[in-house]
Amino acid sequence: MPHHDTPPPRTGNSEAQVLRGFLDYLRSRAAAKLDGAPEPQVRAAGVPSGTNLLGLVNHLAHVERATFLGERGIHWPSTFRAAPTDTVADVLARYRDAVERANAVLDAVDDLGAPLPHPDAPTARWALVHLIEETGRHAGHADVLRELVDGATGR
Repeated sequence: MPHHDTPPPRTGNSEAQVLRGFLDYLRSRAAAKLDGAPEPQVRAAGVPSGTNLLGLVNHLAHVERATFLGERGIHWPSTFRAAPTDTVADVLARYRDAVERANAVLDAVDDLGAPLPHPDAPTARWALVHLIEETGRHAGHADVLRELVDGATGR
């Protein structure tokens, strides 16, 4: 049973550096839970609600796109399931693409108190804190689900 522990990052001192540092750390930890995860167990419901490892990362990709890119019309319950044809690599690629595109938006932010550049957008600060909370919550779920899949533990 592999155990890999990656402690929280040391970040810069500004508010933006701290928030982005922790968000990137949590993003990497959530994605790492899929690395080497076996099929079909990665789709197996680990709890009665049906939550599964692949679905959690699929969901996080949608959250990134909705929050930072303004994607609308998302049916949230369906985001917790990857398509039957999706591979682990497909879901990871979509998640990493969403993160890259979100980071490009954040790179252009000078004022955390200003709204993100899409209609009805929250402030950059609110979006960062929300994504830290959302990603941290689901990364914790992924920790438990991955351990149930193949015994792998750690952050």
